Amino acid sequence: MEEKLIKEAMSAREHAYTPYSHFKVGAALLGKSGRIYRGCNIENAGYTPSNCAERTAFFNAVSEGELEFEAIAIVAGPEGGELVFTAPCGVCRQVMMEFCDYETFRIIIGTAPDAYREFTLKEILPYGFGPKNLE
Repeated sequence: MEEKLIKEAMSAREHAYTPYSHFKVGAALLGKSGRIYRGCNIENAGYTPSNCAERTAFFNAVSEGELEFEAIAIVAGPEGGELVFTAPCGVCRQVMMEFCDYETFRIIIGTAPDAYREFTLKEILPYGFGPKNLE
């Protein structure tokens, strides 16, 4: 499944809108239903309204009714350059805390379908704060 998700993320990256950073990111999010949701980064001249690929994928999925997730693959790199291993930003990690199982959700960062690193949400966001903290 990892290779399929990375390929989907690579396809999503093709749609990235990055006129300022020229750093294109694609994400493919696997819902518990088995459906894959794509996302790309979308920049804005005001910077703050920009949106990361990972959040685009999550918001796409939630807008379609999916609320539980198993894994996300992320590919990134400079426009016209090689892909580089790129972990999600802090804001994206916080969105993952809202919708994903802290212990089991997998984050796959890749540079090719057969070249990737995999982490759990807990590994990349130790001491995370999420909905369970408010119960």
